[in-house]
Amino acid sequence: MSVPDSDVRTPDSAAQPISAGIVTALVGFTSSFAVVLTGLTAVGANSAQAASGLLALCVTQALGMLWMSRHYRMPITLAWSTPGAALLAGAGTVSGGWPAAVGAFVVVGAAVILTGLWPRLGRLIAAIPPALAQAMLAGVLLPLCLAPVLALRDAPLAVAPVVLVWLVLQRYSPRWAVPAAFAAAAVVIAVGLASGSDGLDTSALLPRLDVTAPAWTWQAMIGIAIPLYIVTMASQNIPGTAVMNSFGYRVPWRPAMLVTGVGTLVGAPAGGHAINLAAISAALAAAPSAHPDPRRRWVAAFTAGWAYLVLAACSAAVATLIAAAPEGVVEAVAGLALLGTLGGALASALDDVREREGAVVTFLIAASGVSILGIGSAFWALVAGLIVRVAVTSRR
Repeated sequence: MSVPDSDVRTPDSAAQPISAGIVTALVGFTSSFAVVLTGLTAVGANSAQAASGLLALCVTQALGMLWMSRHYRMPITLAWSTPGAALLAGAGTVSGGWPAAVGAFVVVGAAVILTGLWPRLGRLIAAIPPALAQAMLAGVLLPLCLAPVLALRDAPLAVAPVVLVWLVLQRYSPRWAVPAAFAAAAVVIAVGLASGSDGLDTSALLPRLDVTAPAWTWQAMIGIAIPLYIVTMASQNIPGTAVMNSFGYRVPWRPAMLVTGVGTLVGAPAGGHAINLAAISAALAAAPSAHPDPRRRWVAAFTAGWAYLVLAACSAAVATLIAAAPEGVVEAVAGLALLGTLGGALASALDDVREREGAVVTFLIAASGVSILGIGSAFWALVAGLIVRVAVTSRR
C-alpha cells in the first residue's frame, strides 16, 4: 500500500518545521525590536525599563506560542504589537509619565481579555471602518518612516551603510532586508565604540525585569490605551486570523484573545505594551514552506516559542547596544522596518473611494503629532475621521 506524500517522514522534512520556527523568531525579533525600544522610550521608559519591556514581550509571547501551538496542533504564532509600538513612538510622554503608560498597557490587556469573553466588543472593533483605522496607523508611521531620510542627511557616514545593505537585500532576499540592516547598524555601532573612549555598560548586559507600579490618568487612557487597543486588534489580531485562514487554519478566537490578553496584562508592569496574534510573520510558520504536511506545521510555531525564550536572554544586551548607537542609526533601522507596514496601511486606507476623504483627514491629523488636552494625535485623528465620514455620507 502506498503512503501519501504528506505522511512521508524524511530527515529533511522532520527538520523543516524546526528551521522554519527559528527563522520565524529571528525575523520577527530583528525586524522590529528597534521599533519596540523606540516606542517604550518615547512614552517615558529609561533604558533599563525599555530593555525590561523587550524581555517581558519575548517571554510572554513565547509562553503563549508554546501552549497554543502544542494544545491546538496549529502553527499559531504570537508577536508584539509593532504598530502599537509605532503608535507609542508618536504619542510621546503623557500626564503621569511611564507609570501612566504602564497603566494604559494593563488596560489594553484587560480589554483584549474582555474581547475574548464578550464577542460583541470584538464586533464593535470590527465595525470601525478599516480605511480609518489604517489611515490612523499610516499617519502614526509616517514620522518614523521619514527617520531614515533625515538621518541620512544628518549622519550620512553612519546611516548610509545601513540603508545600502537594506536596499541590496530588498533585491535578493526581502525577508532578511531589515535583519541585515540591523547587522550593518551593529557593525557601525561597534566601529564607533572601538574608535571612541566610551565602552558598553557591561552591567546592563544581563537581562532583568524592571517592574513599575501602574498608575492611571485619563490622558493615558484616551491617548494611549484606546488607540493601542484599536491598532492591536485592527492591524494584528483580525488580520492574523485572516492569514491563518488563508492557509486552512481556523484560529480559536476566544482562547487566542484570552492568552494574548493575559500575556499583555502580566507583562505590562515589566514594560510589555501588548502581544497579539502574528500577522505578517504568521505565514513563515503556517505556509507550505514550513512543512508539506499541514498537520506538522505546529512544530514551527512551537520551535519559534523556544527560540524567543533564547532571544529573551539577549534582550538586555541588544538594548544596551542600541543605546550606544550613533544618533540616527536606530531610527533609520526602525523606519526601514516599518516601510512595508506603511505601504500596506496607505493602500488599504485609500482603496475605497467612498472612504477617501475621511481617511485622508485621519491620516493628516495622525501624522501631525498634535496633542490636545494632553491626548495624542492618534485619538483625535480617529474622531475627526469619523466626523468627516458621517458628514460625507450624509451629503451623499
